[in-house]
Amino acid sequence: MKVSYNGLWKILIDKGMNKKELKETVGIAPATVAKMGRGELVSMEVLYKIGKELDVDFGDMVNIVK
Repeated sequence: MKVSYNGLWKILIDKGMNKKELKETVGIAPATVAKMGRGELVSMEVLYKIGKELDVDFGDMVNIVK
């Protein structure tokens, strides 16, 4: 199953952040950001941490690719 994190990447652009800043701010591993870049699944805990830090909901960050 693939997912798209395009919503998250757009949010980062709107907030003037890059992936490195996201990783450092949220405290997630570089491998996790790499998985997201490849459209792979990450844990709900990671998405929760990102959503809480950026003040967004899950649906704002990720979509299922059919």
